Order: sequence, then structure tokens, then C-alpha cells
Amino acid sequence: DRLTRQERQALFYLGVSSAALLVFLTVIYLSCIGCIAPWSGRFYSLWDTGYAKIHIPIIASVSEHQPTTWVSFFFDLHILVCTFPAGLWFCIKNINDERVFVALYAISAVYFAGVMVRLMLTLTPVVCMLSAIAFSSVFERYLGDDMKRENPPTDDSSDDDDKRNSGNLYDKAGKVRKHVSEQEKAEEGLGPNIKSIVTSWSWRHTTMMGETKHTSRNILDDFREAYYWLRQNTDEHARVMSWWDYGYQIAGMANRTTLVDNNTWNNSHIALVGKAMSSNESTAYEIMRSLDVDYVLIIFGGVIGYSGDDINKFLWMVRIAEGEHPKDIRESDYFTPQGEFRVDKAGSPTLLNCLMYKMSYYPPISFSLQLDFRTPPGFDRTRNTEIGNKDIKFKHLEEAFTSEHWLVRIYKVRKLENREPLDHKIRVTSNMTKQRSKKLSKK
Repeated sequence: DRLTRQERQALFYLGVSSAALLVFLTVIYLSCIGCIAPWSGRFYSLWDTGYAKIHIPIIASVSEHQPTTWVSFFFDLHILVCTFPAGLWFCIKNINDERVFVALYAISAVYFAGVMVRLMLTLTPVVCMLSAIAFSSVFERYLGDDMKRENPPTDDSSDDDDKRNSGNLYDKAGKVRKHVSEQEKAEEGLGPNIKSIVTSWSWRHTTMMGETKHTSRNILDDFREAYYWLRQNTDEHARVMSWWDYGYQIAGMANRTTLVDNNTWNNSHIALVGKAMSSNESTAYEIMRSLDVDYVLIIFGGVIGYSGDDINKFLWMVRIAEGEHPKDIRESDYFTPQGEFRVDKAGSPTLLNCLMYKMSYYPPISFSLQLDFRTPPGFDRTRNTEIGNKDIKFKHLEEAFTSEHWLVRIYKVRKLENREPLDHKIRVTSNMTKQRSKKLSKK
């Protein structure tokens, strides 16, 4: 006997489910025996948002892996944020096999995009589709009469007068449509909007834009200035130590070797750089000698109020270093007894004497100058506080370059001397009588 349609459908679903279960168990088995790579930390952080911060801090430190804010949703999707739920409702209202896939895709993409900013790319296709459904449904309902008037049936009447006047049934007598003026108004509003969108999306990360008190645009080009200095004034084989955020920029624009870059595949190497940044100068110098470092590059925004500098990223360096070197680096040492991260006099002594702090606020004479009549000398505009350690001196480093707005600072690592200098002491000689030899004394 032949199988009925329902039996064939049930047999098909059973076969698909069995094949999917077999593939899933095979992947788990191959992962356990080591034939294929296990799931990465990024995969686990999708389901447990606190997993990366505890076990793999470098994943949580990447800005692309941060939770998505409402500002990012509106910046990337604009008005589609409002029309997307309406399209999903229209899709569920007339549900079928195809729309089930679209609905599941939309719900899962919204969750993943909310967990990580970079997964916004998975959300945009379904947002465009569902927004198109929403717009199409609205236009079909409210523009039905206009569509009929624009496309009249050819077999209703052969009278030329009826065809000529069929589109003006609901128009007032003597009314003249102003298509030209409306088009000009639309173009006037569309031009600045497109200009702002293109400007915001095409802005480079190596340049920043600010406004003066006269509302004129001011371009801060400190990054390119510093990279050009590295390219022109350092040896082509020089090694630059910086945080991994600037690795690709240094390699591409300065053409110099970096220890870590944006690939972030070597977690232990990045942790070693973080240990050097969070240690005192002597300990950091030993690490830099082992890595053959010639220059150290940091980003400091305390003068212009730039919040994306290395001091604000410093705790991520400490956490990553603590994961690989828990005996040497502890995050609690960089907080006050009250659990605060402060750069003023109340800050932790470990923080006030670490390499990153000293490189950011050196030299004390220049930085202690009063930047504004409303603030005291040595005021950090990013942290809105006066620095706590103004007596900063270097033994193994020297300042090589500071950009115009103090945004990029480069230090040169001093090489070891061939012979350590001896301490000069005043030699005191005793009386001649006490220094006479035994032979002379016998005489």
C-alpha cells in the first residue's frame, strides 16, 4: 500500500530530525577527541554575557563585543527601528511556512544584535525586509485609489474625454498641482540629510573633529602626525610597543613592527604587554628588554578631554595581564580601599607609580601648567580631577615625541650602558705616619 500524504510528511520530518541530531552528536564527539577546534569564547559570550569578562577579558575589552546601545540601533537603522516591529506583526498576522522562517530569523537576530555591536550586520537584512512589508502594507491600504486613477482599465470606456478626466474625479475645480515646488522642497531637505550620513560613516578613526567657540570646525590630526614622525625618524626595523588597538594603524601608516595588533590571536603576548604597562618602570623595563622594544606609544586625552585614551582602557590591560600573571598583577591593587579607580592624590599608590600613569602625565613641569583659569595646575580634563603624582622621573625611558594636542605620546627605551657608572666618593687619606711601611718604621 502506498503511504498517505500525512505519513510521508511525518516520515520526512523524522528523517530530517534524525539527520540533524546525528550531525550534532558527531560535532560534539569530534570536539571532545580534538579533531575539530572547540567553541571559542565569543560563542559562549553570546549565551552568557558575563562569561568573557570573567574568563577571557580580552574578548570583553573589544568595543565591537560590547552590548548595543539604543543610539547605535538608531544610527545604523534610523527610522526602520520603528517600522521593523510593524512588519514583524504583519508577517505573523498572515503566517505561513515561509513567514515562520522570517519571524524566527528576526527574533534571533534582535537578540544577538543586542548582545554584540558587531552582530548588527546579521540584523540589517531582516530589518529591511520586514520594514518593506510594513511600508507596502500601509501604501496598499492608503494609496489604493491613487493607484486605480493612475492605471485606469482600458475596456471600461472608449471615450477620450472620460479617460482624460478620470484622474481628476476628486480634484477641486481650478486646482493646479505644484509638483515642481514639492520636488524642490524634498531635494532641499534630502541634501543635508545625505551629507550628514555620508560624513558620519566616512569619518576616519585616525582623525577627530571638534568645534571652537566660534562654531568653526577644527580637525585634530594627531594620529597621522605621530605615525608620520615614526615613519621618518625611527629605524625601519624599530619595534613599537603599544596597546593592541593601534597595531594595524602603526603597521599600515608608520610601517613599523608592533608587538600586538588588532588580530588579538595571541592572548599571552597581549597579557605581557598589559603587564608591562601596569607595572613599575623597573619591572616594565625588564619586559621591554626581553621583547626588544625600541619605542612605546600611548594615547592620552587628558589635555583635550578625549575619553578613549589608554587611561580609560587601563583596567582592561590589568585584567588581561592578571589572567596570565595572577601572582604579579592584581586588579584590586589599582583601586582605593573604597573600591574607586582614581588618578588624584587619593588614588592607589600602585596606579600612581605604574608605567602607563607616568607616561601619560610626564613631564610634570609641562603638565602642571594651568591649562585653564577655571582649573588648577595639572588638571585632567577627561577625568575632571587634578593628578595625584606630579613628581615623575624616568630612568629607563625618555620622551621622544608628543603630538600637537598631547593626544599621542611616544617614548624611547634607553639601551643598557656598556659599563655601569660607579658612585663617585671623596677619597680621604690618613696621615703619612700611619701609612709608613714596617721597614721604614724599624729604621
